[in-house]
Amino acid sequence: MNTPQRPIRFFHRGGIVSVQSAPTRSVLQWLREDAACTGTKEGCNEGDCGACTVVVAELADTPGPDVVRGLRLRSVNACIRFLPTLDGKALLTVEDLKPAAGGTLHPVQQALVDCHGSQCGFCTPGFAMSLTACYERHCEAGTRPTRQALADELAGNLCRCTGYRPILDAGQKMFDLDTVRLDTAPIVAALQQLQAEPPLSLPGFEAPRSLDDLAALREARPQATLLAGATDIGLWNNKQFRPLPELLYVGDVKEIQRIEALDGGVLRIGAGASLEDAWTALAERVPELREVYLRFASPPVRHAGTLGGNVANGSPIGDGAPVLMALGATLVLRKGARERRLPIEDFYVDYMKNRLEPGELLQAMEVPPLSPTAAVRVWKIAKRYDSDISAVCGAFNLELDGERVKAARFVFGGMAAIVKRAASAEAAVIGQPWTEATAHAAMAALKQDFTPLTDQRASADYRLRVAQNLLLKLWLQTRTDAAPLPVQAGSVWAAA
Repeated sequence: MNTPQRPIRFFHRGGIVSVQSAPTRSVLQWLREDAACTGTKEGCNEGDCGACTVVVAELADTPGPDVVRGLRLRSVNACIRFLPTLDGKALLTVEDLKPAAGGTLHPVQQALVDCHGSQCGFCTPGFAMSLTACYERHCEAGTRPTRQALADELAGNLCRCTGYRPILDAGQKMFDLDTVRLDTAPIVAALQQLQAEPPLSLPGFEAPRSLDDLAALREARPQATLLAGATDIGLWNNKQFRPLPELLYVGDVKEIQRIEALDGGVLRIGAGASLEDAWTALAERVPELREVYLRFASPPVRHAGTLGGNVANGSPIGDGAPVLMALGATLVLRKGARERRLPIEDFYVDYMKNRLEPGELLQAMEVPPLSPTAAVRVWKIAKRYDSDISAVCGAFNLELDGERVKAARFVFGGMAAIVKRAASAEAAVIGQPWTEATAHAAMAALKQDFTPLTDQRASADYRLRVAQNLLLKLWLQTRTDAAPLPVQAGSVWAAA
């Protein structure tokens, strides 16, 4: 590829802007230091607190719940978003809610004022932008979110002052005020104009638009870092100050963002599909995954990050790999024009090491259909309910033949250097009657599968005890010799 170099071009504050920038300059830095838009704040600088939340809009080529008048609107963290990834898109900040001289406040702003949803005010712009994205989506659909749905929407926005109750009050009240909608027409027109421009190419940054071009670049530059949502790489830059001399951005390759049903009931999830889209598709197929989907990071992180990135990253505390492993997923790997397939349980070698060859990339994940008799359960154990990293994640796929166990996939994250199946625990139950004694045999066998570590999230003893108790919880919810324990009975919300 010999793409001509040009400035980064995107829509901001009413028109297209052209920006020269280093590849790893963050959107937050550009807003505050260059664009003089200081409403967006820096809090944690690692995508956790939400003070820097902005909304990114792009042309929608498929329908979806986040599509508003031709645009897909998604809240993201500006602190870990690299500026070149805005190319061809639109950036909306709290300044876009500012009324004209003498005008009235936007409903989001007015509701926050009326409900006393701001005290020190530092986090308020981030809350306002998350609420704005929520407001636009629900106005478009003619619906109103429940209070719990609002809390889920705001899981990535932290506040030290209000206790959240007045902010949730504001989220409900904003729909009672006079409706003010985003004028998408000039944004759509600008983004259509930007589509005609060549792919972005900067020193140290390439943004191909086709899978073939991406595969060719990857094969030619195996030393380059693949960049998707930067939900991890952004921290390498901001916190570890790692040099990132060469980035291959996959976010403009539509082919690897597709999620589709294949023959035989296989669900194919492109490696570039956002976490939000991928988890939505998985939870639609397996409703038992809905809670872990909502607890997987925060909406801004799920909007930016990709499931392929989560899998290829190989973190032993990532929650994507345990679920996909329990579901029996196969990875589609691509090097140049060659494709190969590998079961996900064979992908990981050691801590943060996998079987990708130099110049190879993860193209897609293929999830087979569930057996009609399979029971799937996934539990995430963390110190904080929302937007926290797992101490232990247990994912289970149990298939019964009458009262006996026909097949089992018991997968744990946070228990070893890699996510892996509990082979001894599985062997202890397969072919056995699914009784409490069998469950306890699996719990005992788990000691042969894992020797956990102690770290700041949990002790080794705690991790092993929790993992064993999750096996017992699985039996309680799927037992055949008595009425199974209802799923709701194991929920912290039901217990409350």
